[in-house]
Amino acid sequence: MAARIERLVTSGQFSLDGGTWDVDNNVWIVGDDHEVIVIDAAHDADAIAEAVGDRRLAAIVCTHAHNDHVNAAPALAERTGAVIWLHRDDLPLWRMTHPEREPDAWLTDGQVIEAAGADLTVLHTPGHAPGAVCLHDPGLGAVFTGDTLFQGGPGATGRSYSSFPTIIDSIRDRLLTLPAETRVLTGHGDETTIGAEAPNLEEWVKRGH
Repeated sequence: MAARIERLVTSGQFSLDGGTWDVDNNVWIVGDDHEVIVIDAAHDADAIAEAVGDRRLAAIVCTHAHNDHVNAAPALAERTGAVIWLHRDDLPLWRMTHPEREPDAWLTDGQVIEAAGADLTVLHTPGHAPGAVCLHDPGLGAVFTGDTLFQGGPGATGRSYSSFPTIIDSIRDRLLTLPAETRVLTGHGDETTIGAEAPNLEEWVKRGH
């Protein structure tokens, strides 16, 4: 059975550098009728568990460790037995939210996470956060970009652990090289495509954020 992509939107708060903002997050569920992967367990473990249903949750993959993307991960893992994956470079950010609970496994660039017919290749794309990753599945024609690339530009880089030149390099070298028709499934807001965003790179560079 071919893998499919489901989207769940959860709501909560993002906090960093002394500020707090209300946010809606995309939680992506990738798999089939029997097994799934959750990308970014945001805010509401109950809602995510309900969306997973009676399917086996093989992994919780974190695109980065800002609290609004990982705050429900330990509760969801405890409930389901799923492994929490994170890039090691984001461990300092993770510890701000979960000082008592480490991730279970470390994502590495080029690694492939397989489950339920999906083959998600890990692309290390620092900038928004040091350990930010995107997950590309050519078979699904999609890349899950977390907060690295949105419809209309790169993710925010005006806070701790972030860098605008680094995120531009990541987008240019790791994402805009993907096929133009690739769906860009983001951490917040509406999806876009690589082809829709690629022509705007120089404009973002001039804008500077």
